[in-house]
Amino acid sequence: MRELKDIKKFKKFIKEEKIDKPEVIVTGRSNVGKSTLVRLITNNKNVKVGKRPGVTLKINKYPMKNYILVDFPGFGFMSGVDRKVQESIKDKIVWYIEDNCEKIACSILVIDGKAFSEIVERWDSRNEIPIDIEMFQFLKELKLNPIVLINKMDKIKRKNWDEQLNKIVKLFGYSPPWRQWLDTFVVGSLKKNFGWNRLLSMVNRYVEEYRKKRSN
Repeated sequence: MRELKDIKKFKKFIKEEKIDKPEVIVTGRSNVGKSTLVRLITNNKNVKVGKRPGVTLKINKYPMKNYILVDFPGFGFMSGVDRKVQESIKDKIVWYIEDNCEKIACSILVIDGKAFSEIVERWDSRNEIPIDIEMFQFLKELKLNPIVLINKMDKIKRKNWDEQLNKIVKLFGYSPPWRQWLDTFVVGSLKKNFGWNRLLSMVNRYVEEYRKKRSN
């Protein structure tokens, strides 16, 4: 009986080993705090963080225990980067996601909670869909479990949070109040070190669900 149990354990181990680690992707506009988030999750102090937009110009991968964290370059304005290069980077992000969607457990879209509404208004004035919202819809259509991290909330007075957050979820196509969408939106401030732990627990849940589906 003991030998039989050992064989079953071994078979289970082999089966789990054959399952490739899923990916968790981090995307968002330049200078919203993506690199800071990646540094916090990976505890890797070598991740470059800077105030100048466009610090990350290539796709970086960080092996974690149960998944691979993929950090994309920021889309939108990048200081000192030619417009054609910016467009090329955006295209490469989209191509990567399309080519690898089968192994992506979930996706994280980081936005600037203070500036987001103004950015959307600027795009609307040009009759264009804001790239952040376009990316969210793209991730949603591919069923990549998008989580929106609303960062930099420390820059907004606490009494104005509900008003601002209701406005943000509405811009993403969700009805206020914002608190009913906690499975999609995470409120935080990476600078003040809050919000990302809840996001991390959501990521781990999606990764576990992905691994269970793949092992069946």
